[in-house]
Amino acid sequence: MVPEMFKPQCLPILIGSLPLSDHHEAMELILTYSPAIPLWPQLPLRNGEGMIRQFLSGFPGLQEEKNRYWIDTSRSDFEEQMASFYEDYMEVEQNGIFPEGSRFSLGSDTAPGFAAFLEKIATVETEYITLKGQVTGPVTTGIGVKDQHGKSIIYDDNLRDVLVKHLTFKAIWQINTLRNILGCDQPILFIDEPGIVSFGSSAFSGISREMVSDAVTQTVTGIQNSGGLAGIHICANGDWGPALTSPADIISFDAYFYFDNFILYRDQLIEFLQRGGILAWGIIPTADPALLEEIHIDTLLKKWLGQVETLAHFGFSRNTLLEQILIAPSCGTGSLPPNLAMKVLQLTAELSEKVRNL
Repeated sequence: MVPEMFKPQCLPILIGSLPLSDHHEAMELILTYSPAIPLWPQLPLRNGEGMIRQFLSGFPGLQEEKNRYWIDTSRSDFEEQMASFYEDYMEVEQNGIFPEGSRFSLGSDTAPGFAAFLEKIATVETEYITLKGQVTGPVTTGIGVKDQHGKSIIYDDNLRDVLVKHLTFKAIWQINTLRNILGCDQPILFIDEPGIVSFGSSAFSGISREMVSDAVTQTVTGIQNSGGLAGIHICANGDWGPALTSPADIISFDAYFYFDNFILYRDQLIEFLQRGGILAWGIIPTADPALLEEIHIDTLLKKWLGQVETLAHFGFSRNTLLEQILIAPSCGTGSLPPNLAMKVLQLTAELSEKVRNL
């Protein structure tokens, strides 16, 4: 449950990716447009910073060749790597301390944005409310990463167990770092998990609701037990039940395109809001550059107000809803042209200001 102290009140929040190649430039933009909740930047234009690869370092059997990566369980030393992984996992689990250079840390090989973030936040004078990190979720990663035979590793019970533990500890390491180094009492950690709504489709046959729920819940509770707020970011459309019924504190969804589908899960949504859950309202569209070119702030405000009014009919006062909403883009901007990415950031900040001044 979200602590009483955190009232988002329609503040702006961003998703990690930007179409830049310089992390310091990215940090300047983040602090300009989301100063209350800054986050570390992910720059997929740079090698190794794709949303899945970025969090795989340290995974047993990881193989790479140019821009391709996979898990090779046929390696002669694979069992040894697995044993080493569990030894490292148990050491942190028992001691609660990540050793220097831990396989669960975010290193300069794939996440230099985190180091740039730490450096900048330590010197910035602007006061923030909280800080945000992110990790790609176990379902999306498990579907996207293949073994040497081209099979998604989520179908392998042993690899799935390692993956959930691996990503959960990548998240916890961020929480610990933001709390211990920067002194942030309660960081936000988003689990980027579009795959969570896709388990019922034919493309992912064999992935059960229980498998999805168990994997994501382990990561959510790991974040919460470490003192963080756990968000689930989903820019896709599908079955919202597992996300809404999870113990997550925040649900980030594409409100521009999928609001009507999202509210079909009325009972789960009501229960989520009644327990204090926060909605990161992804009202600024990022998936359609042509649409984004033409869109205007007044159009977004009108659309957002109508959606809030619809949700109020579920039995919530408008003031209650406004306290439990963050204004967000529908997804990251890493695949957009820089000028449109800038427009997304500007619209997010502007819409947030407008609705907070209503």
